[in-house]
Amino acid sequence: QVQLAESGGGLVHPGGSLRLSCATSGLHVTMMTMGWFRQGAGKEREFLASITYGTPTTYYADSVKGRFTTSRDSAKSTVYLQMNELKADDTAVYYCAGVASGILPDNMRLEQSYRYWGQGTQVTVSS
Repeated sequence: QVQLAESGGGLVHPGGSLRLSCATSGLHVTMMTMGWFRQGAGKEREFLASITYGTPTTYYADSVKGRFTTSRDSAKSTVYLQMNELKADDTAVYYCAGVASGILPDNMRLEQSYRYWGQGTQVTVSS
């Protein structure tokens, strides 16, 4: 059984930074393409970033490019989302997702491309 567990959410001031973690079990992180999404109150779920299985390649939504970085630690079977220069608009529940296959670049942003989902972690950006 594959499970994804996010952690690292919390309250941060505007301009601050936060790093989210997503630990995988049941399937090693290097065997999956992993994605990050978020859903703000009253909004649709939004793609943020992804990292491919094997030799990793990263993809980012334009809205977070240059501020957010995704990476992984194979020893810990964990993927990370480093978030910098946070704004109030970044307030949302953040989810990691994974699938044990590749995803075409054009489909990285689609929720249906991913099979496994974490429970989500709340990020609140407020002064």
